[in-house]
Amino acid sequence: MSERRSVSAEELAEQINVGEIDTVLVAFPDLQGRLIGKRTNARFYLEHVANGEGTENCNYLIATDMENVPVPGYRFASYDLGYGDMVAMPDEDTIRVTPWLPKTALVLADLLDVDTRAPIEVSPRQILRRQEEAAGAMGFTSHVASEIEFYLFHDSLEEAWAKGFRDLRPHAPYYEDYHILQTSKDEYVIGDLRRHLEDAGVPVEFSKGEAGRGQHEINLEYTTPVEMADRNLVYKNAAKEIAHLHGRSVTFMAKWNWDDTGSSCHVHSSLCDATGTSVMADHHAEHGMTDTFRWYLGGLLATAREMSLLFAPTINSYKRFQPGSWAPTAVAWGVDNRTLGFRKVGHGEATRVECRIPGSDANSYLAFAATLAGGLHGIRNKIDPGAPYLGNGYEGDDLPRVPASIVEAIDLWRSSEVAREAFGDQVHHHILNMAEQEWLESNRCVTDWELRRYFERI
Repeated sequence: MSERRSVSAEELAEQINVGEIDTVLVAFPDLQGRLIGKRTNARFYLEHVANGEGTENCNYLIATDMENVPVPGYRFASYDLGYGDMVAMPDEDTIRVTPWLPKTALVLADLLDVDTRAPIEVSPRQILRRQEEAAGAMGFTSHVASEIEFYLFHDSLEEAWAKGFRDLRPHAPYYEDYHILQTSKDEYVIGDLRRHLEDAGVPVEFSKGEAGRGQHEINLEYTTPVEMADRNLVYKNAAKEIAHLHGRSVTFMAKWNWDDTGSSCHVHSSLCDATGTSVMADHHAEHGMTDTFRWYLGGLLATAREMSLLFAPTINSYKRFQPGSWAPTAVAWGVDNRTLGFRKVGHGEATRVECRIPGSDANSYLAFAATLAGGLHGIRNKIDPGAPYLGNGYEGDDLPRVPASIVEAIDLWRSSEVAREAFGDQVHHHILNMAEQEWLESNRCVTDWELRRYFERI
């Protein structure tokens, strides 16, 4: 496992003092998992921001919808409360030079109350950190990795916007899963992304074509949950920026087009003890799984439906879950069975569980938090996952199913005592309101599908 960082705080100060860096991005993830923050003059960063002041940002930034529109219902921030400020305090373990942006460094920040400097519990980074702490309190260290897919297009973002996102041109005319020739033609963008990520302290394992036209996946090295989510935050933003620099665009929508495969964020997770030894693997046991692994998996299965909002946060998310689509519809587990929501993979110390439910639109901080919360719930309550499912999970009539819509997922989250206990009432309400507001906004829209279907013929 790599713990590589691009630069230390001292190295950044040196680069600023000699003029190699003149801009520092101080940023954090919003509820949608996007990179949000300010560009600071490098001199000002050293003199003030990194010297205990941080930057002040309006607290509505973690209480808005996708359009950055303030929406009602949040207890944390509202017009009634005046939409005050919060402090973004740099986490100096996250400093990275961003080589695709000239003379620029990035540092991720933790969000604090402007008066008390207490952590803001509804901020995504803090939500995940609390689950890391919960694992630590039980004697575990947790590790995760994820495989996030995206589509690459010939159109630039500006061109796509101007066309109303119609008639977009995927970068490949055919499915390119593991295809070397087509991915070589994409390499001027994808190779640039791999190399820049590596140089920015985001260690890369592989890139590969995926099962869609112009679809790609980049695998990053596994690490601890907050660090992994930080890497994903940088990766997704970098993919968009680097594609833009080439006059191209990418999307991390879960299902950008009905005729193309959806894009996933498969989450691999495991637990170790205080010495760093896996508590998941026992080669003498059935399927090489310890009791701790079985209980962890049992918890994931028991909570997957009620945690779905953290795996599938948008209206579009649920269009990905289709039979025979590589996206799971069954909440069941198997040994290396890609038709199910969970599969046991790996050998020896690498034994782990893969959750195939999250889409590429998931906020990694929240998806990882759901994974840890569910797994720890299983260990505390010794939940047995049962026998592995054999066969095609899409055809299993007796299997529980991933929610069919955000409405079903909202109802499951609202009534989930496990989620309320794991995250606390404040965070539980924050996530609930985010999803409810997304659903209400979608109901204010008349879609092209409705016009085509009903305008003349109803």
